[in-house]
Amino acid sequence: MDMNVVITGAGSGLGASLAKKYSDLGCHVCLLGRTQTKLIRTAETLTNNHSIYEVDVSSKQDVAKVMHLIKEEVGAIDVLINNAGVGSFDLTENLTEESIHQMIDINLKGTIFCTQEVLDDMKKRNQGYIVNIISLSGKRGKATESVYSASKFGVRGFTESLALELEPTAVRIFGAYMGNMKTELWGGASTEETFMEPDDVADIIMGNIKPQKNILVEEVVIKNDKNKY
Repeated sequence: MDMNVVITGAGSGLGASLAKKYSDLGCHVCLLGRTQTKLIRTAETLTNNHSIYEVDVSSKQDVAKVMHLIKEEVGAIDVLINNAGVGSFDLTENLTEESIHQMIDINLKGTIFCTQEVLDDMKKRNQGYIVNIISLSGKRGKATESVYSASKFGVRGFTESLALELEPTAVRIFGAYMGNMKTELWGGASTEETFMEPDDVADIIMGNIKPQKNILVEEVVIKNDKNKY
């Protein structure tokens, strides 16, 4: 596959799994994240061309700078996967102001800022894919996830609205809603047997990022199979 794939939050978890799989397919993968050491760790697993870009997705200026650099150094962006996200899980009254700002700024604003930077080029070329990693917390509320869920509901609204804007074009966007995975987001709970493997989730997402005759994918819902064990 001759594509340039940009993945935010590529330093671990689902982002790292997606990066490895796209690299194995021969794509040029651009690894974006806040921590260079994590991005380097992911890069060491890749088999093909890749680039590393440190970025704070909550900063529109930083995002614009990095996306411009990618277009100059790598070329047009064919696939953008907005995967960067953070979560603080506690009763609403216990959440700090800092954690509230962080979840809204990274999960919601970060997705919007990154998407804005690829839309113009994708529309001009009349091609491209945008995938927003949202989580099932963007489908229903859950105790101790009030603000995290609010940020994900925001991404859901953004995704669905943008899909309507893109209907006259061949640019495609969909949201991926998944349950708990074995990632750093869930800390010590990530070893739970019923939690999903990032590699398995990555396969499902990638299976929907491709042209399919007479098929339009609006969302992908991936739930934990609690009856498996």
